[in-house]
Amino acid sequence: MSVTTSDFQPAENGDAALLGTEPVPAGPYYQPAYFELEREAIFKKTWMQIGHICELPEPGSFIVREFECANASILVTRTADNEISAFHNVCTHRGTVLVEETDGKRSRFSCPYHRWTFANSGELISAPDFDRFYVDKANCALPEVAVAVCAGLIFINLDKRPEQTLREFLGPLAEKLEGTPMARATAFSEYVYEVNANWKLTYDNFQENYHLRFIHPRSGEMAGGPENPFGYPDKFGFHGPHRTQTIWSNPDPKPKPFQMMAFTKVARFAMADELDMVTKDYYGVFPNLFVLGTATTHFCQWIMPIAADRTRSVIRLYWIGEDDCASRRFAREFSLATAQDIHSEDRAVIEAGHRGLASGALSHIHFQSQEVLCRHLFNEVDSRVQAYKAAREAAGGMP
Repeated sequence: MSVTTSDFQPAENGDAALLGTEPVPAGPYYQPAYFELEREAIFKKTWMQIGHICELPEPGSFIVREFECANASILVTRTADNEISAFHNVCTHRGTVLVEETDGKRSRFSCPYHRWTFANSGELISAPDFDRFYVDKANCALPEVAVAVCAGLIFINLDKRPEQTLREFLGPLAEKLEGTPMARATAFSEYVYEVNANWKLTYDNFQENYHLRFIHPRSGEMAGGPENPFGYPDKFGFHGPHRTQTIWSNPDPKPKPFQMMAFTKVARFAMADELDMVTKDYYGVFPNLFVLGTATTHFCQWIMPIAADRTRSVIRLYWIGEDDCASRRFAREFSLATAQDIHSEDRAVIEAGHRGLASGALSHIHFQSQEVLCRHLFNEVDSRVQAYKAAREAAGGMP
């Protein structure tokens, strides 16, 4: 049975069992049929983060994002009146992909096939021999996509009539995210990699520290300490479909000299930006985003499904201000290299997990109390999949 809670913190009150303690079925973590249901029930109906406002610094700026999980390409623009707009990246003549570039600056877009030309606000401006068509230009605008911004993060919703605004969807996390460095970010470092594994397995790896001492004995050696040798979080919280945890902070880390030099520079620039040096909050935004709201990390990762057994992971470290000196550049490059180093240790074991489950050897998997965020994600996903199936069956099997 899928159970959700609000503002419950199992690390403090021992109520992790409220989410269930029974084994979880293994099929949803690898079966293509279940993935197809997730496409319809979640990724075509839920607010998803796709970028940051700093990527659209001025009117005419645009970005393009590919959503394989929804068979969609999305064009996001900043219009002449400084508004953020989003459209399906298809010409309304015969459906040709309109923009092939991933980003840039343009006031208008012309289809390469027949030169239908659109304003960056979506209206059809011109088309050769348009008087020979049987439609008005006003009816040929680019198909709009719901778009909204919170904490500098750009979200889109592919549902033509979203049931909630972005703020309603985020609930109490909206204000929390607004308090992170990302809300003021003007630049970012990024790397992207793909994993031969289901998106939930990929996400779950970053929701628990149970594996830390086994997979990251070197890179995670500063996470533990005498009071908490395995670096388990201080507490968890659940807010509708979303989840949070407070990362435990080792009061006496022992970095190597090179690490100490880098951490000192990162901390110095963070303090100069007047960032909170104490907060270490993790925000898991349903379905596929998480943010580590620390002053020195500015970290977010969105995990984009490609297929039932393939996932793209986009990691970003957000910064306030540009690289204005060698020390700041060094600090940022070190932070990105550290994140890449940690994730390189995770990739093989995530893929091994998928191969094992996809063999069909197991009918169920097991979560312990320190993996409660993983159970919460499964519950939220499955509740939506089951609701979609029931609605489809009630409609006579129609999608």
